[in-house]
Amino acid sequence: MVGYLPEEKQLSALEPSADGNWLALFNNKPYRHCKNSSDYNVCNWLVPAHDDHVLCLSCRLNHIIPNLNENQNITLWYRVEQAKRRLLYTLYSLDLPVVSREKDSCKGMGFEFLQDEVTLDEFSNELTIRQSIATGHNSGMITINLLEAEHGPRLEMRDKMNERYRTLLGHFRHESGHYYWDCLINNTDKIDSFRELFGDERLDYQQALRTYYEQGPPSFWQDIWISAYASTHAWEDWAETWAHYLHMVDTVETAHDFGFRIHGHDVSAPAIDGQMTNGYITPASFDDLFEDWCRLSVALNALNRSMGMDDAYPFVISSTSLNKLRYVHKIVTEISHQSLSACHSTQIAATAHCNTD
Repeated sequence: MVGYLPEEKQLSALEPSADGNWLALFNNKPYRHCKNSSDYNVCNWLVPAHDDHVLCLSCRLNHIIPNLNENQNITLWYRVEQAKRRLLYTLYSLDLPVVSREKDSCKGMGFEFLQDEVTLDEFSNELTIRQSIATGHNSGMITINLLEAEHGPRLEMRDKMNERYRTLLGHFRHESGHYYWDCLINNTDKIDSFRELFGDERLDYQQALRTYYEQGPPSFWQDIWISAYASTHAWEDWAETWAHYLHMVDTVETAHDFGFRIHGHDVSAPAIDGQMTNGYITPASFDDLFEDWCRLSVALNALNRSMGMDDAYPFVISSTSLNKLRYVHKIVTEISHQSLSACHSTQIAATAHCNTD
């Protein structure tokens, strides 16, 4: 039996204890399973025995879970939770603030896993969508359409939207970018530098979306944006760039842990000044991270092609996109305990005005 210890950022073997709890061999402390593990087997994070919560840190962020009266939804929920926990692992490891709705009911991070409402047409005997759920973000609440956990419909939507990459984890990373724009950029002294790189977020967002879906991206989008969708609006440019940065960080960490060596180059140890901590710390030099990523993504694409599969990373990073990634790296690595406190204070202050916003 194994379980994940969020506060240690470690997966640990477990032994049963006489009091009905589990002893984590990593630190010899008692834990119990998250209720969503005991009841539905969709979670592997543990809860310290002294904690009164029945849910783990990850599952406490859930605001709405799927309708479990539909049997297939447990499988889909399991896939959604896998992607969400991988996102949270990276956020916690980078010491990024994760403020729950319990602490900030207005702008704290939360998750809703919803599905399209369908009705049966009594005349044609066909199912029709009555209400379509849009994956998105609103003041900290991240909504994921459960249909994204079904491989067939997700790939069909990927082709329909002319996207080369569309995954559950990608959705989580993208939507978390909107959360962190509110937390780390909006109403801070970084807003001017953000606008210099990403554009003016005050431009009409809904009009920008309509233009994108009616006309598509500019023909030269690859020269400026990391993806076609990033060309829509400054907010989407930031969210897409943020998501790609998390792709890089998490994949490079995994490659390092497996001892990858490409063309005589070791994938760099994920550490600042060569010192490892319990969590993942980004390299002090963005150039080191990016060079590792370039070598690794080329190798991953080649391996996928050898298996007859799509490229793992089907993107070309222009110099402009590279500067945006470097900016995200700078924001992340500048976050200190003081920054975390400032972010939390900003969110608490916002809560006081949420009823009038």
